[in-house]
Amino acid sequence: MWPLYAAGFTTAFGAHGIAASLGSDTGDAVTSLLVLGGLLALYDGAEVLLKPVFGTLADRIGARPVLLGGLVAFAAASALYAIADSPGWLWAARLGQGAAASAFSPSASALVARLNPAAKHGRAFGTYGFYKSIGYTLGPLLGGVLVWAGGLRLLFTVLAVLGAAVAVWAVVAVPVVAPLPKSRQTVLDLARRLVDPVFLAPTAALAAATAALSVGVGFLPVSGRVAGLGAVATGAAVSVLAGCAAVVQPQAGRALDAGRLTVRSGLAAGLCVTAAGLACAMLPGLSGILIGAALIGAGTGLITPLGFAALAASTPQERLGQTMGAAELGRELGDAGGPLLVAAVASLATLTYGFGVLAAVIGVGAVVAVVHRRPASELPQTEQGNVN
Repeated sequence: MWPLYAAGFTTAFGAHGIAASLGSDTGDAVTSLLVLGGLLALYDGAEVLLKPVFGTLADRIGARPVLLGGLVAFAAASALYAIADSPGWLWAARLGQGAAASAFSPSASALVARLNPAAKHGRAFGTYGFYKSIGYTLGPLLGGVLVWAGGLRLLFTVLAVLGAAVAVWAVVAVPVVAPLPKSRQTVLDLARRLVDPVFLAPTAALAAATAALSVGVGFLPVSGRVAGLGAVATGAAVSVLAGCAAVVQPQAGRALDAGRLTVRSGLAAGLCVTAAGLACAMLPGLSGILIGAALIGAGTGLITPLGFAALAASTPQERLGQTMGAAELGRELGDAGGPLLVAAVASLATLTYGFGVLAAVIGVGAVVAVVHRRPASELPQTEQGNVN
């Protein structure tokens, strides 16, 4: 399992480490805000388009080769800019990194599910999410240090070495998991499965969590600056958010496996806590920012392992890659949609109202999660004992 956790760390560290460092680059690679926006969108756009594709490929040929291919491609794309050191090649490298992450991220999630019994899915996905959160936390910090010490080339060099090392580790330690035989699936069958509440509910919760996380990381520092707070205070708020998410995820997974928490109640509670965090972010001053960050982190940390465990429990093992890829697509849409919604509202009113609108949207989702009840006979076998 450790190479899979390392793969989760790699994709998170690479995404946030570079994204946070591009704007501070003092060379000629990032020449304007338009160029910066394009480079940021390139990575996310590749993930949105390709994660479902690579997830389906993992079901067809096995998740392990897709995982290894993605890690090798990530290392190669990172090395491309480290060697070429040209603004044009930065675009190619960033696109290559996004495409590679689209391959090894859903494959790693599928292998986490395949290599663990259903009774331990909560703990496994909680631990996997913990290491991804560590990557999100350390990415901006270590990325900034590396860019300060040696520019973007040094950061890309470190990512190339990290991707290659994790690939070698996975070759040695990750067992071969053969693809399972599966019945023929039509496009209509896939569409029905993707709109089924068993898939849609946890995926929507994951998208909401990612939206809140992205908004917290992006806009809480803006609130801090408006309140006259310094960079240290606003940076601490982001660290509190990521740290709470990292701490809560393993605990939530263990509680699910032990039967102390159900998927429905856990997702509803996570959405409520997340909405409360966004509401607290509306309060002026450092206290509102820190309390909001802590609650957003705790709420998203509660949702993430439960959402993925629910998807793994409700999906035939031969379709795990496809399901994880589609769920990752939902998260990417939340990652983009949350900041866009808040920014749109803030442009018409203020950032405070932006936080409030997203809090209301997620709060409605919590109410729906509480009200909606499926008959026990329709739930996956692993959940029927914990339906109430």
